[in-house]
Amino acid sequence: MDPKKLDRINELAKKKKTEGLTPEEKVEQAKLREEYIEGYRRSVRHHIEGIKIVDEEGNDVTPEKLRQVQREKGLHGRSLDDPNS
Repeated sequence: MDPKKLDRINELAKKKKTEGLTPEEKVEQAKLREEYIEGYRRSVRHHIEGIKIVDEEGNDVTPEKLRQVQREKGLHGRSLDDPNS
């Protein structure tokens, strides 16, 4: 997220505590918060999709649902052409 938008979120939060927000500022704050939360969710989802789970013996034990996502995105050498990857 743009640092200017983060600064604005913090500015509105501080103003809300001290003097209160106008109706327009409340709408702006809600939109900025939603944008921030959506970006955070995308970041977490991207991180999780990149995880490969390996047991103590070195065997890939990544859940099949996650493997499928990784195949679709071509991660960890997984391929839609090879269902065993």
